[in-house]
Amino acid sequence: MLLAKTLRSSTFRLALIAIAAFGLIVAAIMAYVYFGTLAYVERRLGGAVDHDGFTGMIELAMVAVAMLLLVLAGLAAVLVTRRTVGRIEQINATSRAIMLSGLDQRIPLRGSNDEWDRVAENLNQMLDRIETLMGEVKQVSDNVAHDLRTPLTRMRGRLEKAYHHERNSEADAALIGDTIADLDAVLGMFASITRISEIETRARTGAFRALDLAEIAGEVVELYDAAAEQVATRLSLAGERDVAITGDRDLLFDAIANLVDNAIKHGCKGGRVTVTCRRADGAAVIAIADDGPGIPTEQRDHVFKRFYRLERSRYTPGNGLGLSLVAAVAHLHGAEIALHDNAPGLTVRLSFPAASAP
Repeated sequence: MLLAKTLRSSTFRLALIAIAAFGLIVAAIMAYVYFGTLAYVERRLGGAVDHDGFTGMIELAMVAVAMLLLVLAGLAAVLVTRRTVGRIEQINATSRAIMLSGLDQRIPLRGSNDEWDRVAENLNQMLDRIETLMGEVKQVSDNVAHDLRTPLTRMRGRLEKAYHHERNSEADAALIGDTIADLDAVLGMFASITRISEIETRARTGAFRALDLAEIAGEVVELYDAAAEQVATRLSLAGERDVAITGDRDLLFDAIANLVDNAIKHGCKGGRVTVTCRRADGAAVIAIADDGPGIPTEQRDHVFKRFYRLERSRYTPGNGLGLSLVAAVAHLHGAEIALHDNAPGLTVRLSFPAASAP
């Protein structure tokens, strides 16, 4: 089966063409050697000597060499083509298995570390990446369905209750207000998704300009000061006064606001949240630290995914998009985002590259 595919393959035809070209070159060389040898012998021994026996020996040797080269070239072409076709068939078989059964199949490696092994390894890594992305898409879809089911169920329950009861202006007004609030939450979720997608496609780089990161952080602290007081949290701004950076003011404000909001919500009541701006090696750095329970180390790589929440039951307020927005803004500005233990609590650090400073 494999031999038949080898003989029908385009690689084998190309090999035959190469052999034919090689054969022409070898034939030309052999003809040159043959006639050159006869001329040399005739010149040295003269025409009186009978050259028929010598000529026959040379011709026989030439024919034997030509046949040997032809057989070896054909055998090499079959072996090389068979090996190539075999590896291609492995890739084709794996592709068919993936189409039939799913992304859990991988192309086998032979351990030779040749170009075919490297191609197979790259394809396997691509399949791993695709499988990971498909899993994330499924997880996001499940989370969206879960987050939408609760407000939509509440809205339907209110409307059904109102439909089966007599009209009451005060009750109807309360129902309408609650329904509008739930609709705003749903619309806000989709607005966040749209905004993250817009940021990830780098559609907002035209709004970049010279900014003071400390000034933006100060405005965020001032905005959330009242929210912090409600839970007896001390919110403060520390570090340097003037930290220059180039970026989108609105996006940076939203990213810092999300981090401060998370620190207040998930920190200890009566605790402390500190926003620090400084310059380090020419780069701008902002850190938001709290003294709450923090985030487990094994989950820190996942919290920036869309709709990912530490509270798996998803009954607490929120939709898991805040840190996704922060990650998108950081990526747009070329910044590195890192989570560190604050002992106790968590520190989120955004480090903007020196090139982003004017």
